[in-house]
Amino acid sequence: MSFSIQGKDEQSSARAGTLTTDHGDIQTPIFMPVGTAGSVKGVHQTELKEEIDADIILGNTYHLYLRPKTPILEQAGGLHKFISWDRPILTDSGGYQVYSLSDTRKIKEEGVRFKSHIDGSTHFFSPEFSMDVQRSIGADIIMAFDECTPYPCDYAYAKRSMHMTHRWLKRCQAHLEHHPEKYDYKQTFLPIVQGSTYKDLRKESAEFIAETGAEGNAIGGLSVGEPAEEMYEMTEVVTAILPEDKPRYLMGVGTPINILENIALGIDMFDCVMPTRNARNGMLFTAHGTMNMKNKKWENDFSPIDPMGHTFVDKLYSKAYLRHLTISNEYLGKQIASIHNLGFYLWLVREARKHILAGDFTQWKNTMVRQMDNRL
Repeated sequence: MSFSIQGKDEQSSARAGTLTTDHGDIQTPIFMPVGTAGSVKGVHQTELKEEIDADIILGNTYHLYLRPKTPILEQAGGLHKFISWDRPILTDSGGYQVYSLSDTRKIKEEGVRFKSHIDGSTHFFSPEFSMDVQRSIGADIIMAFDECTPYPCDYAYAKRSMHMTHRWLKRCQAHLEHHPEKYDYKQTFLPIVQGSTYKDLRKESAEFIAETGAEGNAIGGLSVGEPAEEMYEMTEVVTAILPEDKPRYLMGVGTPINILENIALGIDMFDCVMPTRNARNGMLFTAHGTMNMKNKKWENDFSPIDPMGHTFVDKLYSKAYLRHLTISNEYLGKQIASIHNLGFYLWLVREARKHILAGDFTQWKNTMVRQMDNRL
């Protein structure tokens, strides 16, 4: 993987770049739709390419390991071929899912023992095993196995967890050196900065991660319930330390406003289930604010869902029709809303890129943040 920067904003740390992988280029800043189990819920791959135009999507190591299982993915030739997707893919390491299974998992230095949410069977993920699974999945970008601390988290626990994450990182790197890719393209490995919401820990972790010399770096543990201002504060601490010539990935973030504010702090890559999860509950994001499609005010509004929209659903269907589908719990309503929200997220980061290159990103961002904070 290579990364080049085409432009920077003079009034912030925002930058526009290009990530090059064996499955294609990724224009940054970028939002990556989450395809947990080899599927972005309710959205066809053709829609992801032709309407939403996603440069890259995510797969989830924990879920893909449990279903369809790595032997099936290997027989298919990797996740790209299994799901008929020829653009880049990123996989997380399973660390966040293990974190979310707090009632059924046990963390030790060796790794994490947990119970499947599917059938209750017991499994064990070590840093080495996570790397093996991600080799089998075959994503272009793979992540270090880490522990994601909860919020709030006491200082002593956050410090112990951070140091264990650093030790696990070394184990991941050592294992990858002796276990090459399984398919005919390169995989890029990204380490993850941890440290909860403590400045000194975040600084220490960022310095440790920067010294590894990886091709890119990620920031974890900042989408677990902390106030947005703490997220921004920790991000600013970390981006000031991570190498400027490497891409920076803020994991699990977030709302459209979160994304713009973190772009201004120097983040290049984002992912979040919010656009699709909220869509399935009838919440739509637009450039002028959010719409709750369950509200009665849309019952006889026959105007397009979003006249500014950039996917076919935005002008083909009316607000009244989408409200009807939403309150009727029709699957088509969830699909329409998901395509709209993902299309909006991709439009948003591409507009941010345009304004970074044009030199007026900060002014545009401030206007957009005010607009998007509205409830329509």
